[in-house]
Amino acid sequence: MSTNSKIEWTETTWDPIAGCRVVSPGCTNCYAMGEARRLGERIGQAKYKGLTRVVNGKPVWTGEVRVWKDHLDAPLKWKKPRRIFVNSMSDLFAEGVSDETIAQVFLVMALSPQHTFQVLTKRPDRMRAFLKGRVYFPLKNIWLGVSVEDQRRANERIPLLLDTPAAVRWISAEPLLGPVDLTGIDTMHFRGAENLHALEGIKRDLMGETVGSVPRIDWVVVGGESGPDARPMNPDWARQLRDQCAAADVPFFFKQWGEHWPAEKTKIGPDGEVWRTSANGNDAWFFDEIGAAEPPPVRFNRVGKKTAGRTLDGRTHDSYPDTRQAP
Repeated sequence: MSTNSKIEWTETTWDPIAGCRVVSPGCTNCYAMGEARRLGERIGQAKYKGLTRVVNGKPVWTGEVRVWKDHLDAPLKWKKPRRIFVNSMSDLFAEGVSDETIAQVFLVMALSPQHTFQVLTKRPDRMRAFLKGRVYFPLKNIWLGVSVEDQRRANERIPLLLDTPAAVRWISAEPLLGPVDLTGIDTMHFRGAENLHALEGIKRDLMGETVGSVPRIDWVVVGGESGPDARPMNPDWARQLRDQCAAADVPFFFKQWGEHWPAEKTKIGPDGEVWRTSANGNDAWFFDEIGAAEPPPVRFNRVGKKTAGRTLDGRTHDSYPDTRQAP
């Protein structure tokens, strides 16, 4: 079973696994929890039924993971090449997914070289443990990525990704909940380094001197949060990542603003109306200098994902990694 995806950076989703567990702040408003609730409890699809429970009025994963074996071999039947997001409704390396199932998924990807598979996880420790030393890796058509919503998660997950065999390594900074500096990842003494410039693959010591090299991040996707409880994204967080990628010549993809739009981008609508704060008054403020006497605010209006769009400073960013030179 495949889905022609509305996710901007992919073409098709492939979901042989359903169900997950909340592990970090980026999971709080995960769209997959709401979608699983809708499909399982309202529509009655057996694949998703019972995978969520309602907590404080919101659907939340129960932690159960379900393998749908009828869908495991689906990409083998798709002849036309496409970009495929693997497990948009789960995490391939989630607790409860057996090593045997992970191996089966990778076998299908290996036997489908016409496709590009985009794997994204919040559990890079297990991904690294599973893939290191396996003779068939890395494969050119499999991109391995980690979700990074803030600096803490960048520091925790990116060094593990860089230590995992892969032809293409990428990060999804969505929902972006805080500033992220990819040029100074705190590694906790990872492989003899104090920090990493993840976009250039440089290890540095306490004095900032280069002490070695590691693989680099090949692609960065950035996006704000959507959905009824979406948290706004400060535009400077997105700009900083864009500029870091530009300086290191790393492809950058700006996926969306999400539900909120910076008020500085107030728009005149097709009928001459001015987009303002929504009727429920759902707007937000960010302060660049916490504690300053008069910190400069950034105000957001909740206008919806479609209206907010996906242009950053008047430009659409749709860059992808060039895999022609990948191993």
